[in-house]
Amino acid sequence: MELKTIILAAGKGTRMKSETPKVLHKIMDKTLLGYVLDNVNEIADESFVIVGHQAEQVEEYVKKGYKKAKTILQTPQLGTGHAVSMVCPYLEEYTGQILILCGDTPLIREKTLKEFVEYHQKTESDITVMSTIFDNPTNYGRIIRENDNSIKCIVEEKDATVEQKSIKEVNAGIYCINWAKIKHVFTQLKPNNAQGEYYLTDIIEWGKSQGLKVNGYILDDNTEIYGINSRQNLAEATRMMNKRKLTELMENGVTIVDPSNTWISEDTEIGKDTIIYPSTYLEGKNKIGSNCKIGPFAHFRGDVEVADNVKIGNYVEVKKSKISSNTNAGHLSYIGDSEVGSHVNIGAGTITANFNPITNVKSKTTIKDNVKIGSNSVIVAPVCLDEGANIGAGSVITKDIKSWSLALTRSPLKIIENWIKH
Repeated sequence: MELKTIILAAGKGTRMKSETPKVLHKIMDKTLLGYVLDNVNEIADESFVIVGHQAEQVEEYVKKGYKKAKTILQTPQLGTGHAVSMVCPYLEEYTGQILILCGDTPLIREKTLKEFVEYHQKTESDITVMSTIFDNPTNYGRIIRENDNSIKCIVEEKDATVEQKSIKEVNAGIYCINWAKIKHVFTQLKPNNAQGEYYLTDIIEWGKSQGLKVNGYILDDNTEIYGINSRQNLAEATRMMNKRKLTELMENGVTIVDPSNTWISEDTEIGKDTIIYPSTYLEGKNKIGSNCKIGPFAHFRGDVEVADNVKIGNYVEVKKSKISSNTNAGHLSYIGDSEVGSHVNIGAGTITANFNPITNVKSKTTIKDNVKIGSNSVIVAPVCLDEGANIGAGSVITKDIKSWSLALTRSPLKIIENWIKH
């Protein structure tokens, strides 16, 4: 089945009170839009991101990271129906299915979207609406069903009657449509509502009037459609995503000592029997092996790969590095842009100095197997510590060190007696 997606990402996000476009705000160092794009990347042939507010920033982000996505400018911004209509000139000959979703719903899962599209296909629907149930459905559009359980229409909260507001089934804001049959509606929508906007939800009523098949797919986990409209929403979404991730890890054999004080990104993989100690923060994309000990107070900044039986301890920060098995970095160290071998011991206070602030160039540090680095050492990249090299405590290393050599830059110790007399 041919499938393309349309992602609505033109909103200003006024309540965020930010110069950053709403969809570019981050959870665990990944943008809201990034979560959505990643979740459709494997199931769709192409994605169209509708941009508007601060469009240049969003366009740059999409262009840089997503080859299968393109941006389309919506100006002026006249509602969700108008936003989708912006894609029509690009899909004049297209006859497949279109998945429509919002760029500010990072909790939606790829698995959910796959099941939703499969349901749409299995039921041979022309329009499928994703819905869910809330005990308190305030601010959501209500799903109005026919006697045969098909979808009759969606009524926005601001346009709903008192009776309609009592309905607990709400619109999740995700649609799958047969583009060839539905595309004509986008030239016929009318702004007959309190906001004077062209509502995407109106395609339901139009579809019914044309005798098309309109069905609803009820999502069990309503947290997946949690949208971000404020900093409070952002914090709550971060909490929900983290709780979901920690639960998944624990179910797969990872020990989380204190789930209330541990933060692990959705893109981090961890092997069984690894222990994550409190106050650990793992953001970005990381892969951690089995039987490791991470933390407490460890920080991974993304692009970190850790093999089995590795210890990353108190106040150790790691970024864009690969660490082989049975290596230990126990305390107060920074490992960045590095490749570290197995059976390496990194002493307390060791720093890989990877960034040149004059040239703005980041260089790589290579530490081979069985290297021992004494405490309070600085390894100035680009440099290679060959197999078995030993670095004396307090050294600053600016040159490659050969195998099984000892490197020292320590000044001679001077003791001046009777320096202070009482």
